Amino acid sequence: MNRPQSSDQRSDSAEYLKRKVFFDQLITVYGRKPVLEILEDTKLDIYRLHLADSNRGGGIIDQIKQLAQQRNIEILHHNRSQLARISRNSKQDQGVACDIHCPGYQPYEQAIDSLITGDPKVLIAIDGVTNPQNLGMIIRSVTASPCYGLLLPTKGVAEISSLVIKASAGTVFKGTILRCDSLHSALKNLQQQGFKLCMLSSHNATPLANISRDQSLVYILGNESDGVSESIASLCDYRVGIEMNNGVESLNVAVTAALVAFNTL
Repeated sequence: MNRPQSSDQRSDSAEYLKRKVFFDQLITVYGRKPVLEILEDTKLDIYRLHLADSNRGGGIIDQIKQLAQQRNIEILHHNRSQLARISRNSKQDQGVACDIHCPGYQPYEQAIDSLITGDPKVLIAIDGVTNPQNLGMIIRSVTASPCYGLLLPTKGVAEISSLVIKASAGTVFKGTILRCDSLHSALKNLQQQGFKLCMLSSHNATPLANISRDQSLVYILGNESDGVSESIASLCDYRVGIEMNNGVESLNVAVTAALVAFNTL
């Protein structure tokens, strides 16, 4: 027999869920110069600064500490193995990492309710895009566009790194980035919720301009060498292409993302 929860238990559960949502929205950045630049941007909501005990004082480390103290940011000290678990890149973290709170960066499941209510929504999804510059430029274009956001798998694509942040011109912290563990499962779920899946292709494709905007859509972009993977292509409702002239066969994936994202206007 299940016993009803007490008010304290319900409160604890609600508090746990609130904290989980918050921690799901953190982006961890590592490296001395990237962290210093982030601390200098007062518009960013920085949750914690992480420093390795082995860091020597002076120079950029002192600058980082001073800025964190001025902004009342919590500073935590770790041994090297602990910091490596936080940065997930012990070879390049340089003994420094920080957590930035980004409300738009979240598991896609947390956005389902808003995705399926109200006016039709448009998402851009990427499949196998491993070049960090391309990912950063895609994030920048999607953030600037009328699209709802970017659907980003946690595996098989470039990770959010200092290169991605630089290429995005900092928009990675401002945009809506919906994470998914499995792109295939996420797309299938969205399809069941009424979204139409459109893979970008240069073969036997419907012109982008002919796709009705009166429906919720996910445009899926693959990497430049292989395109959209077969497993993802098998789910798609439409093959969509961008009409080109003068014998040009294809565009850089970041350029394609920009054209698709602003086609929703």
